[in-house]
Amino acid sequence: MQTIGERLEDARKKRGISIREAAEATKIRGEYLQKFEGNQFEIGLTDIYTRGFLRGYSNFLRLPTDRLLSDYTALRGGEPRVRQPSREVYGRMDLAISSADERGEPQSEAQSPESAPRSQARFPRPGESLPKAPAIDPALVFKGGIALVVALVLLVIVWIIKSLAGAGAPAAGARGSPAIGEVSESAAAMPAATVTIVAIEPVRIKVVRKSDGVQLFQGPLQGGERQDYPNVPIFLTASELGAVEIEYKGRRYPTGHTGHDRIQFDFSTIR
Repeated sequence: MQTIGERLEDARKKRGISIREAAEATKIRGEYLQKFEGNQFEIGLTDIYTRGFLRGYSNFLRLPTDRLLSDYTALRGGEPRVRQPSREVYGRMDLAISSADERGEPQSEAQSPESAPRSQARFPRPGESLPKAPAIDPALVFKGGIALVVALVLLVIVWIIKSLAGAGAPAAGARGSPAIGEVSESAAAMPAATVTIVAIEPVRIKVVRKSDGVQLFQGPLQGGERQDYPNVPIFLTASELGAVEIEYKGRRYPTGHTGHDRIQFDFSTIR
């Protein structure tokens, strides 16, 4: 017939569990389990703790617990006197002085493996049960900053383009013909006598009033196209002066120059 220790050792080895793994699972010191398997039950503790450890270990190994404890009792020479551990009772809550796991002492026989998890339950402190905020990835912050800078740059570029387009609108309107019913300020101030710049062939010209430097026109003229201006001193710049003539009171006058150059003409003294 096998001894208590041989039964414990065979059951543990059949399950392929080491002493260390059994100690971690049962919360019983490995040196106690090793002595049990060697039929050494004098572990320096009271008999009630020894019986509690044997009960827990046999339950873990799925051995007949009652039979094993009966053999242990017979080995010890009779039924041991059970000594209840000191307890303090507060209201309806029965609190043990301390658990074996907290004080490094063995569990009592009254504490079965099924009730062990409840005695070891840990309640979280205030704030521990709150979910932790997810960590912010620095790479995402960096990419978000770059995207914001790019968006601001694009807005500035669009604003500059619109500003330039708005500034060029009056100049473009000056090159075109006024709408029907509109009278330009220069036309209202234009005297009855006018001078006309006639393009003989396609050319680009610029007309500036000499008295105040105001630009009256700048742009291309097609062959045969005419531009009327007040009879005041005027500067005329042309890409080809030989391609334009000046008409006053039905008579045309050549510029007398060729190539890209600027001339001044004034018919206000001619009657």
